[in-house]
Amino acid sequence: MMWRVFCLELRVAFRHGADIAGPLWFFLMVITLFPLSVGPQPQLLARIAPGIIQVAALLASLLALERLFRDDLQDGSLEQLMLLPVPLPAVVLAKVLAHWAVTGLPLMMLSPLVALLLGMDVYGWKIMALTLLLGTPALGFLAAPGVALTAGLRRGGVLLGILVLPLSVP
Repeated sequence: MMWRVFCLELRVAFRHGADIAGPLWFFLMVITLFPLSVGPQPQLLARIAPGIIQVAALLASLLALERLFRDDLQDGSLEQLMLLPVPLPAVVLAKVLAHWAVTGLPLMMLSPLVALLLGMDVYGWKIMALTLLLGTPALGFLAAPGVALTAGLRRGGVLLGILVLPLSVP
């Protein structure tokens, strides 16, 4: 049953291409614009690149997380998901993993390009890719309760950021 929920979430996400492309473009824009604010020194950019990439991935993931439960609440399918014969945490797990497959995985696939743009070495990129592999799904699990709390609000994204960002800072 969880596999069906996972596949359903993937199908819904791929029907709305802007929901996939938006966070990726945001991620690339933040990474591209950041050197304009700190200067083009390659040594400085290579040294602060992991932090830039993690913050950009965090913000890009938050953009997409807002719709984790919102669409289901609006069309009434959230109640149907609660009636499934599997525990509700398993349904949330499937939804968060599908969200990660749609946003976190493409962010990881962009990480070599971003590392090249910021002048990171191969060893640093491998460590950064590992932290993205662990950090992006963890962010989804941290944010799921906040998304559930703000799903019915019109401007829930702002409140979601206020709720989730303090939890995601190490």
